[in-house]
Amino acid sequence: MSIERINLIGVPVDVCEPENLEAEILELLAKPGTKQIIFLSVWDLLKARHKNDFSECVKNADLVLPISKSIISGARFLRKPIPVRYNPFTAVIQILGILDSHYKSLYLLGSHKKTLMKTEKNVRDTFPGLKIVGRYVGYYPKQDEDDIVQAIFKSQPSLVLLSEGIKEKNCWAYRRRNRFSSSIFLYYRDCFGIFSERIKRVSERTFERGGEMLVEILHNPFKLFYIFPFFWYKTVLLWYKLFRR
Repeated sequence: MSIERINLIGVPVDVCEPENLEAEILELLAKPGTKQIIFLSVWDLLKARHKNDFSECVKNADLVLPISKSIISGARFLRKPIPVRYNPFTAVIQILGILDSHYKSLYLLGSHKKTLMKTEKNVRDTFPGLKIVGRYVGYYPKQDEDDIVQAIFKSQPSLVLLSEGIKEKNCWAYRRRNRFSSSIFLYYRDCFGIFSERIKRVSERTFERGGEMLVEILHNPFKLFYIFPFFWYKTVLLWYKLFRR
């Protein structure tokens, strides 16, 4: 096995070394049915501890990659195998590179038309071996959904990349999993914004230091209130350390 799945305060997290990612992606492509990759933040981890659709979505995901430094330190604190922390945009680039080298296909779903079209152009220029088999904007009216689902089902893309404008986020693919045939689904909110150069990506140095949250707070001061669930996370970790085997 190239990956190991651990349980962190009741939530699955995968230990996947970057050098094993290509084999894992190719293995997923060979599996029938709907597959899903999830980028898991510490806030997502806390949300997934409750009984809801998102919890089931994470539990049933084929690959759960941690993106928060706090998840790594939490695993270390509980003496679990230490996962690799992924920068989501860097991981998207790596995954697209894998698909490109194997001449696979892609469907783009999300954002507004201008951003989506520029994203498509930049993806085509960067990954010439990757076939884009369709695209659709986010923020779409409800009556358009059946057409979108049918388009994805008929084109059978290797990967469906979802970005902003998809209200259900990761749960979009999970709730419709029985309506698709053989695609991998991956949601990353800022993906198309970064590809279209509308959003400035966090530098690798800032990400490595765990400073991406400070950048988000500068853009949205209300995120300062995330400090309360963060303290709750630390409390739960301590409880697991003291009372759970």
